[in-house]
Amino acid sequence: MFTRTRRRLTAVTALAAAAIVLTACTGSPEPVETSVGEPDPEATLTVGLVLEPTNLDIRHTSGAALEQILIDNIYEGLVTRTQTNEIEPRLASDYEVSEDGLTYTFTLNEGIVFHTGEALTSADVVASYEAVRTDATLQGHDDFAQVASIAAPDAATVVITLTQPNQNFLFALTGPGGLVFRSGDATDLQTAENGTGPFTLTRWSKGSSITFARNDAYWGDPAGVAEVVFEYIPDFTSGVNAALDGSLDVLTAVDPNLAPQLEDSGEFALTTGSTTDKATLAFNNAAAPLDDVRVREALRLAIDHEALVEAVGAGQTLYGPIPELDPGFEDLSDVAPYDPERAEELLADAGQEDLELTLTIPNFYGTTVSQVLISDFADVGVTLDVEPVEFATWLEDVYTNKDYDLSFVLHVEPRDFGNFANPDYYFGYDNAEVQALYTEALAEVDPDASAELLAEAARIVSEEHAADWLYNGETITALRPIVSGFPQDSINSRINLAGVTVASD
Repeated sequence: MFTRTRRRLTAVTALAAAAIVLTACTGSPEPVETSVGEPDPEATLTVGLVLEPTNLDIRHTSGAALEQILIDNIYEGLVTRTQTNEIEPRLASDYEVSEDGLTYTFTLNEGIVFHTGEALTSADVVASYEAVRTDATLQGHDDFAQVASIAAPDAATVVITLTQPNQNFLFALTGPGGLVFRSGDATDLQTAENGTGPFTLTRWSKGSSITFARNDAYWGDPAGVAEVVFEYIPDFTSGVNAALDGSLDVLTAVDPNLAPQLEDSGEFALTTGSTTDKATLAFNNAAAPLDDVRVREALRLAIDHEALVEAVGAGQTLYGPIPELDPGFEDLSDVAPYDPERAEELLADAGQEDLELTLTIPNFYGTTVSQVLISDFADVGVTLDVEPVEFATWLEDVYTNKDYDLSFVLHVEPRDFGNFANPDYYFGYDNAEVQALYTEALAEVDPDASAELLAEAARIVSEEHAADWLYNGETITALRPIVSGFPQDSINSRINLAGVTVASD
């Protein structure tokens, strides 16, 4: 699931519709402390976001819009991940992994209760995970393919046994498949919730906002604010205007081209956060003319990636499917350097001198990327028609039906390289060697050796020009000085708000 474009579309993982997230990685700054005055425990925090969920059923619905606000705030798993994608315990007080990578043993924290008041036990974990393992409609099902058994030796212990090692399994448990739900619960997850997190859902005004309240019965440290209101503003200019008129305490993501308005106002501090957001120009590898590697390579060589990043205003170039925060990253800029003359030669060789293509793009992404691509492609004789569509239409036409030439979305999920090892994914890319390397990387217990295999597979994907990665996104967030502890990294995929405080004016 993924996405957010040049203008850092915050909750939209266009890939949303089907990506299982996994991640790894390096350190980055702690949340910026910007507050002045004493924190007010009864304060309301108002956060401006872009993409509103279509429903709240995170078990059956993929997408960053859900994970961004629900995981760690409403729902929790045995483990979670930090802003820098490091795995840490959550519902589990600790865990152990056997040397052969087959057995995972978790010990639960004490005193955990669901929002409806029932105590959580290991039986709830087993029921939740057995459902994911056996029900293909649940998010995370594929990650449980190698699970042999899930057992509860006692009320505080869960033991998961795999049939073979899976380097990504623990990380998969930080996503929707690893969330724990009450066994036998009849809550309608489309519109309601029954989690164990530091907040509860109090109101959803569809098309407008979602409101959380502090869970006073939370088993861990209480949340720093009494209430959180997520205001959904899909237009970037409107988001900035809402911030400037005092309606928001936080705005994310901020269009880099509009950021100076907030900074110059003197009312906001801006942070720039690292992400695993991959601004992906998808090629339909399974359909002409993109089934010809010469055409795909030509399109990549025609793009001036450095100029595009400059136009977007934030981020860095990315020439392969693995970003720097994920295992297996390698600088692949040598694969597709800017070379419009070579692009024209390849198109001529492929008999495509007067090529015309359509770019299907969710309409909330704005026009910067499209305009750059139109210009760069025109320079090599390719006409690009841009078709902005509603996100629901994108999911149906592009993601599900694979009816497209080119598409653009920001894939925000970490460790989603497996999409290129899945021939049924909407990219239509099918390479047996890549699939074998990915399988081997997952089965490798040594994380360094696994990363080397991923890097080898990623180079093949880039050299076959299965897509183009226009840039690795950064997220700009605007915060009022009264806000402290708001995350700054990886917030397009998740925003843990438990530690955020708001000072009295």
